[in-house]
Amino acid sequence: MLLTYAERFYQRQFLTRQKVNHQLLAQLEAVLGAYLASEALPQRGLPTVQYLADALHVSPTYLSSLLKALTGQSTQQYIHEKLLERAKLKLSTTRLTVSEIAYALGFEHPQSFSKLFKAKTALSPLAFRQSFA
Repeated sequence: MLLTYAERFYQRQFLTRQKVNHQLLAQLEAVLGAYLASEALPQRGLPTVQYLADALHVSPTYLSSLLKALTGQSTQQYIHEKLLERAKLKLSTTRLTVSEIAYALGFEHPQSFSKLFKAKTALSPLAFRQSFA
């Protein structure tokens, strides 16, 4: 019973602190956007949940719970969504190869990028690019 009460209290904080939560979401957008726009992205690799939580001064669990309450996505899903937005932009507006885009987004292996892209969009990166031709 005590655990049930604690869980309800924990979940209630996301409802009662809406203004603060939306400010934290805006900060997350800014931190993730700056990370993805960084010239050092290929050397730093993909952003991690731990990195974002540290940058926002919250725990990874709290950040995931907050995002789940506000967006319905986990932090990892949110990161993937933002990566895919950048990938789609690069695929549709540049002539870079899929491998170059994968490395530019911080993936160590182009196959990992292609697998994620296909899993989330049901199209391979090349098929997505060809849909614009």
